[in-house]
Amino acid sequence: MAACFTRKLSLVVFIISFQACIVVESLNNGLVRTPPMGWMDWERYRCNTDCTHDPENCIGERLITEMADRMAEDGFRDAGYEYVSIDDCWMSHNRTSDGQLQPDPARFPNGMKALAEYIHSKGLKFGIYADYGTKTCAGYPGTIDHIQQDMDTFAAWGVDYLKLDGCNSDPATMDTGYPMVTKALNKTGRPIVFSCSWPAYQTHHRTPNYAWIAENCNLWRNFDDIGDSWQSVTTIIKWYGDHQDEMIPVAGPGNWNDPDMLIVGDFGLSFEESKAQFAIWSIMASPLIMSTDLRKISPWAKEILQNSEVIAVNQDKLGKMGRRVLDGGTEIWARPLVDGAVAVVLFSHSTAAPVTIGATFKSVGLSASQAVVRDLFEHKDLGIFNQSFSAIVNPSGVVMVKLTPLM
Repeated sequence: MAACFTRKLSLVVFIISFQACIVVESLNNGLVRTPPMGWMDWERYRCNTDCTHDPENCIGERLITEMADRMAEDGFRDAGYEYVSIDDCWMSHNRTSDGQLQPDPARFPNGMKALAEYIHSKGLKFGIYADYGTKTCAGYPGTIDHIQQDMDTFAAWGVDYLKLDGCNSDPATMDTGYPMVTKALNKTGRPIVFSCSWPAYQTHHRTPNYAWIAENCNLWRNFDDIGDSWQSVTTIIKWYGDHQDEMIPVAGPGNWNDPDMLIVGDFGLSFEESKAQFAIWSIMASPLIMSTDLRKISPWAKEILQNSEVIAVNQDKLGKMGRRVLDGGTEIWARPLVDGAVAVVLFSHSTAAPVTIGATFKSVGLSASQAVVRDLFEHKDLGIFNQSFSAIVNPSGVVMVKLTPLM
């Protein structure tokens, strides 16, 4: 019998049978052992390509370098945000004569390799967008017929993070098509975080095969795109709570469910609602990918996004996705932490008045009878509590605490 074994930033499973060797590759790049943190342009800037009339806000070199500057100089990088990512609409509508993707030359005059080098010079990492289908969602060239060529191009440019969308394709083919991209990424030899949109295109028709998706992707969009509104945020939160039993088992170091970008600092959320999104995303072990204008962000929004105690919950090494343990007009979410503590979010849907929400230690997964309770937004210990904890929660708001057991 003959055996075959290869390893190139990949996990190889081999079966020896009747002198045959079957090699199955999956993504094992060792990246994002905690949820990735960064910035992406889409929700805030969409497909604004009018650099003639709106040079400050169009998808181009200036916007991306200015965001990298703000991340490096205004505390975001030091808080843990490291990826600066371009979404759709960066490309030329035409590939080069040899079939290579190329940026729009007017909006990215120095090219993508130079842009990546600039971002790297700031101590940050560079993310880019492509689409599995024949065209991107905005109609730019798709990757389906150029998979290895496009992955090689991204590696040569110095890309560190790839978001691969799924417009203009058949979701039924994604269970075999996305793994082809995984294999192509492995072959480049460059470690690139792989963000898949694979299950988001299947979830309205059937339950995606999350175990297989986790074999091939570092993170994956599960549901609809986020919009700049509280309704959009709460719709996503409800969907995640309703489907948590499918998603919790596959979340962990190197693999993350992705409810889409943070809109804290944009136009649609109040102060309380912004805290709520940040708290729920953090307790769900979600990627923290901002999509706001960091050049003009308000002090209160910046403070939320740089909250080190909430970020510490998101980045907890145990990597366990939090669970909704109470549903209704009030919600309770709980997440076990590596040090034996439990993070808890008390969440109110009321828009009328503050409400009191209480949780027993047992209901949030804490076996101790006593615990120190610390408020992670107020940055203060609230005292030692026995068996349960309650707090007054503002309308459309949260109280987020850490319960550290004493006995």
